[in-house]
Amino acid sequence: LFLVQPMLAKMALPLLGGSPAVWNTCMVFFQAVLLAGYGYTHAVTRRLGARRQAALHLGLLLLPLLVLPIRIPPAWAPPAQQNPIPWLLTLLFMSVGLPFFMLSTIAPTLQAWYARTGHPSAQDPYFLYGVSNLGSIVALLSYPILLEPRLRLAEQSVLWSRGYWLFLALASVCAFVLWRSG
Repeated sequence: LFLVQPMLAKMALPLLGGSPAVWNTCMVFFQAVLLAGYGYTHAVTRRLGARRQAALHLGLLLLPLLVLPIRIPPAWAPPAQQNPIPWLLTLLFMSVGLPFFMLSTIAPTLQAWYARTGHPSAQDPYFLYGVSNLGSIVALLSYPILLEPRLRLAEQSVLWSRGYWLFLALASVCAFVLWRSG
């Protein structure tokens, strides 16, 4: 989830520059989508049974495949004489909005699914948030140290897309386990 933020920012910055307005807009966008993902998970886990949740979530996890690999279309150019914030928000929404939204739902969704299984530690699934936070920190630190110096942006995007496919396969396994547990 958190590898996509610096990757897309690095794609957009040459077009817009590194002004605080660009960084702030990106930060607000990603935080708003993260909050929306948590809201979706809350609503779905409250209103739908486990099997319907799994089916809906797997169907929605397929939607980001429509925009992968993440890139800025060559024809997109920021407005020369206008405020670039609406353009940037549209770009963020169109290029990374779906994948980021769906990935933002996974930590709370998996926690809710795990709590519904018959596993002995299912009554206290909050350790999954600790694992998620650790993964976020590792991702944020690995980007400038490991990925950015070694891979071009196009390679990063392809690698990220392959990671999404792997994530989709693993999420499908989790949904299957949830489905079978009833």
